[in-house]
Amino acid sequence: MANARKTAVKVLVKIEKEGAYSNLAVAEALKTAELNPQDKALATALIYGVLDRKITLDFILSKFLKTPVSKTEPFTLAVLRTALFQIKYMDKIPESAAVNEAVKIMKSSKFSRNSGFVNGVLRSVLRTEVLLPEGDTAEDLSVKYSCPLWIVESFLADYGVEDTKALLEESLKPAGTVLRINTQKADAEMIKKELGDTPFTQKGNSIELVKGIDISKSPLYKKGLAYVQDYASQRAVETLSPKANDRVLDMCSAPGGKAFTMANLMENKGEIVACDLYPHRVELIEKSARRLGLDIINTKVLDATKFDESLGQFDCVLCDVPCSGLGVIRRKPEIKYTKADDFEELEKIQLSIVKNAVKYLKKGGKLLYSTCTLRKAENEKLVISLKKEYNDLYLISEKTFMPHKDGADGFYCALFEKE
Repeated sequence: MANARKTAVKVLVKIEKEGAYSNLAVAEALKTAELNPQDKALATALIYGVLDRKITLDFILSKFLKTPVSKTEPFTLAVLRTALFQIKYMDKIPESAAVNEAVKIMKSSKFSRNSGFVNGVLRSVLRTEVLLPEGDTAEDLSVKYSCPLWIVESFLADYGVEDTKALLEESLKPAGTVLRINTQKADAEMIKKELGDTPFTQKGNSIELVKGIDISKSPLYKKGLAYVQDYASQRAVETLSPKANDRVLDMCSAPGGKAFTMANLMENKGEIVACDLYPHRVELIEKSARRLGLDIINTKVLDATKFDESLGQFDCVLCDVPCSGLGVIRRKPEIKYTKADDFEELEKIQLSIVKNAVKYLKKGGKLLYSTCTLRKAENEKLVISLKKEYNDLYLISEKTFMPHKDGADGFYCALFEKE
């Protein structure tokens, strides 16, 4: 039988060394590891907990290490972080158990020579309290909320101290699983029946699961009665509000949630051309559309930065562009540790895509520009640039969804009409 803590350590090393996506790495590990449901839950909590709190954990560990945290052997560091997270943030796990299990993992690994070192560091942690910064400087907030300095500085510049603190605090809370009812196959009563004793809350055609379940194994998923889509994403599509018999272009569609919601709003009448750059992601959209019974969705492999005249023109264009993803770090905490330099070209790519979107739009048609980030450079500032360049584009509305205010992922959308 596999060990939950050791499984967590291995996944954390994989994410750190290979840059693996946390959701994919966790799913793969839990599929192959022989863990009971309780141990799977523990492994998952440890992985996401360490990713969420890594900067804070490293700040504490640095007080007990003679060399920089970055110089510590990766497997050993993952064991230290995992044990420290249990000590500081998991009240139901005895401190002694966290330490003893960490030492056992080290002794059973090829880094067994470091078991005494791990034991010594963790025993020192138990004896000495390390206080976290309480100030409002970017440096203080970075440590307290375990968020890289450049992101904190970006939020402070865009939103000020109070909203930044609220955003960062919300980013450390677990995100709920939100489903959109596929109204072509189901209604709220059918969903309630399928969920049985699983607790949930309902808002219109949205269902939020109070306790997470494996959606891929649920009858809801298999029967195509619902699909995963956050509130903010749903509201954005409702803002575009495509009608039955419209012709709609979804330029950066995968994994397809917005296309599915548009198809529902259109009563599965008309045409949606759902595009993505990569064939395997296009196949994912096709497979899900079949499961949901949404046959107005046609897919196409498309580089959205290049105009394809053969597509023709559309009543509605959805332009959900690649972005820094800083609105969904509570779901994908590894995004936090991407370097600022990696996002340097994003704004140029986004502008290129939305300029093509304008070309696909009929006169009188509607264009929705959206991102799952909260950086104004990728949102409001880009929209200002677009308005200056196109006199025939009228900005109808724009909305920034804030996790601490809207109970949703961080998300931005701007709706235009072509005169």
